Amino acid sequence: MTGTARGNASPSSAPTPADPAQSRFNVPDQAVLALLGSRDENLKVAEEVLAADIHVRGNEVTLSGAPSDVAFAERVFAELVTLASRGQQLGPDAVRRTVAMLSAGATESPAEVLSLDIISRRGRTIRPKTLNQKRYVDAIDQHTVVFCIGPAGTGKTYLAMAKAVQALQAKQVNRIILTRPAVEAGERLGFLPGTLYEKIDPYLRPLYDALHDMVDPDSIPRLMQAGTIEVAPLAYMRGRTLNDAFIILDEAQNTSPEQMKMFLTRLGFGSKIVVTGDVTQVDLPGGTQSGLRVVQNILGDVDDVHFSTLSTSDVVRHKLVGDIVDAYDRWSAVQDNDQDARRSGPRGQARRGR
Repeated sequence: MTGTARGNASPSSAPTPADPAQSRFNVPDQAVLALLGSRDENLKVAEEVLAADIHVRGNEVTLSGAPSDVAFAERVFAELVTLASRGQQLGPDAVRRTVAMLSAGATESPAEVLSLDIISRRGRTIRPKTLNQKRYVDAIDQHTVVFCIGPAGTGKTYLAMAKAVQALQAKQVNRIILTRPAVEAGERLGFLPGTLYEKIDPYLRPLYDALHDMVDPDSIPRLMQAGTIEVAPLAYMRGRTLNDAFIILDEAQNTSPEQMKMFLTRLGFGSKIVVTGDVTQVDLPGGTQSGLRVVQNILGDVDDVHFSTLSTSDVVRHKLVGDIVDAYDRWSAVQDNDQDARRSGPRGQARRGR
C-alpha cells in the first residue's frame, strides 16, 4: 500500500486530527473480483462498517477521511487482499469479521484466522470464523482435554467434530466416539417405539448431522459397523477405557458432577477429549447441579486441561441468533435483579427479623 498523503497543509504546518488523509493502493488483478464480491457486495459492506470513504476504479482503491479512519481501513483491506490473493472466496461475513477482529485489538492476523483450514470435502473447507474459534481449535491441538463453553450457534460441536475427522484422517487416532446425555428422555424411553438406538436417535441427531457434512454419507454406516465411528448415549461410557480415540461429549451442561467425573475418567492412552456445552441451557431436573458448571472450579489448575469460552460475538449462524441470545441474557439479568429486590424487600427483611 502507498503511504498516507495529507491534504494541502504546508510542510511547516503541524497536522491536526481534523486534517484529511488519503491512501491509494492497487489490488492484484487475480484478487479484485474476490475482494469486491458478487455485485460488489463486499465493497458495500465495507462502506457500511468503515468510517473512511472508499472509491474503487479498476484495481485501484482510494481511501480518504480522518487519518485514524484511513489507517484502520488500510489494515482491513490489507487483510482482505491477503485472503483474496490466496484464492479464498470472500463474503460480507468475512468483511464484518475482519473489522470486528481488528476493532477488538486482536494480536492475531484476521487473514491467518480466516484461512486456517481444518478439513475439506467436495470443495467445501471448514475453517474457524472468529478469533475465539481459532484459539479453541488451537487448544484442541495443544491439550489432551478441552472444554468449550458458549451459547448456541458458536460452532462448539461442529469445530470439535471437524478436528476429530482431521485426526482420524491423519491417523492420529483410530476412532471417533461421539456421546451426549439423553436427559430429556428419562424413563420415557421405554414407551417409545423401536430399538434402543431408534429411541435415542433424536438426541444424537445433531451429531449425525455434523458428521454428514464432513464424511461421505455412504461410508458412515460402514465406519460405524467397524467401530471407527461410534455415536452413543453417555450412559454407555461407564466402565470403558477409551484408547487411541477422539472423544466428544456434547450438551455437557446436562451432566451431573458424577457423570462428568465418570466420563473424564474414561480417558485412555493416545486419546483426546473435547467437552462442549452451554451453561445457560441446563435441562436437568430441579435441584440437580450441572457438572459443566462446577468442573472448571475442580480442574481449572490441572495441567493439560484447557477451558475455552465462546460468546455471542462468535455466533456463526444467522446474525439474528447472536441478537436473540443477547436479548435473553439481558432479560435473565432483569429477572434476577427483580428476584433479589423482592428478597430484600420489607417482607424479606421481616422474615429475616423473625
